[in-house]
Amino acid sequence: MRKNKGKRLKFLALSVICAVSSIGAGLVTADAAVYWPEGPETESPCVIVMEEETGTVLYEKMADEQHYPASITKIMTALLALENSTMDEIVTFSEDAVYKTEGSGIWRDIGEEMTMEQCLYALMLNSANECAYAIAEHVGGSFDKFVEMMNERAEELGCQNTHFANPHGLTDPDHYTCCRDMALIAREAYKNENFRIITGTARYQIPPTNKHDEVTYLQNHNEMLHPYKSWEYQYEYCTGGKTGWTEAANHTLVTYAEKNGMTLVCVVMNTGSPAQWKDSINLFNYYFDNFQVLNVAENERRYDEEIRNAGALNINADYVKLDREGVIVIPKTAEFAEAEPEITYDSTNEDVVARLSYTFAEREVGGADIVRTGAKIETFHFQSGMSETETENVLSEGSHKKFNIKNILLIVLGVIAAAVLIFLLKEFADNFYIIKHRYFNRENTFCGKKYRTIKDTRKYRHRKRWRKR
Repeated sequence: MRKNKGKRLKFLALSVICAVSSIGAGLVTADAAVYWPEGPETESPCVIVMEEETGTVLYEKMADEQHYPASITKIMTALLALENSTMDEIVTFSEDAVYKTEGSGIWRDIGEEMTMEQCLYALMLNSANECAYAIAEHVGGSFDKFVEMMNERAEELGCQNTHFANPHGLTDPDHYTCCRDMALIAREAYKNENFRIITGTARYQIPPTNKHDEVTYLQNHNEMLHPYKSWEYQYEYCTGGKTGWTEAANHTLVTYAEKNGMTLVCVVMNTGSPAQWKDSINLFNYYFDNFQVLNVAENERRYDEEIRNAGALNINADYVKLDREGVIVIPKTAEFAEAEPEITYDSTNEDVVARLSYTFAEREVGGADIVRTGAKIETFHFQSGMSETETENVLSEGSHKKFNIKNILLIVLGVIAAAVLIFLLKEFADNFYIIKHRYFNRENTFCGKKYRTIKDTRKYRHRKRWRKR
């Protein structure tokens, strides 16, 4: 059934193609060259700033250079835990979780039990390494299996320079990533509501457990979100993130910030403190001040006009529309019309007909899906005797007619019958006078026969004999 729907959507997309494929040709080219703000200089050697909703890279500096990530690794650990478990599941700490980790932690005991929710707060706020290990064993079934899951998920997200060897980020020669890949991972994690809540929490309390009689107090180590050691770097628009440090990795930081409807992700790696805080704040301020988020459906008048004028098979604004959530990110000095649109038709989502993507200054800056509205096309009968249910089966809701072999055969036979009828009518019209002439000749012949019959009467025979005499 899904395959048939996919075919119908492809058929539906053909009319949209005809309606909007001329967009690129009809655009007015901006007179002035497009401008992309370069951003401030940073002390940190490896940095990237990405707009969260569109994935648009606003700034990058050695963003593909591989480095040890330290504890920002835990973003991937949290993502997999949230995708593969529930918050109320009980996590039991093994001997390996307790004794095969070092560094930051909350000092759990063998056999101690905590909920997944409590483990995730300890993971993200206090960077607890034993919690990362326990989560890995619980979610993956084993430490090694969870590491495999980490690398598979990274590949799915498009990471090109990443390989994980553990769930906590302690130094390992086979454990590395880059700013761009970490931004992709961080962006995906931020889509999860529970992750956003956890990473944006300043303080949390773990109640007594089966091994600890006292409450465990947690405090977020992100100075931009909460003054862990100092008030100097607190940033009012910060909504969360994750810190990291090892001697080999130096300082690493992933931070989220929201302002005026725009969410940015900043990743800093291999830097000294306090550069991770200063660079992140300066970059956030610059890109919030110089960039804007524009809704595609509210601004794309060119596309709306094209689709309204598309009359083929009722494919118009009533049956397809632009997704109201789609946005683009461009400099505040630019206008929406300067972004160049392109339509693609490779979506695997059955409700998406096509995708309208935009570029500006040779950068991908977002877009919007062309989606089905769910409206039904008014049905009609193809032949007498066809029930309403049969007609609805012929017309899929809001899409082109999908005929089966039987319907095609009926239509072919109907066409042939119509052609024969037209041929006969034409022949009749062309030979009308001949037919009329033959008809009247036949009528005269009939009259002649009647006349001869009259001559065979007795009176006629009597006259004939009299004349012979």
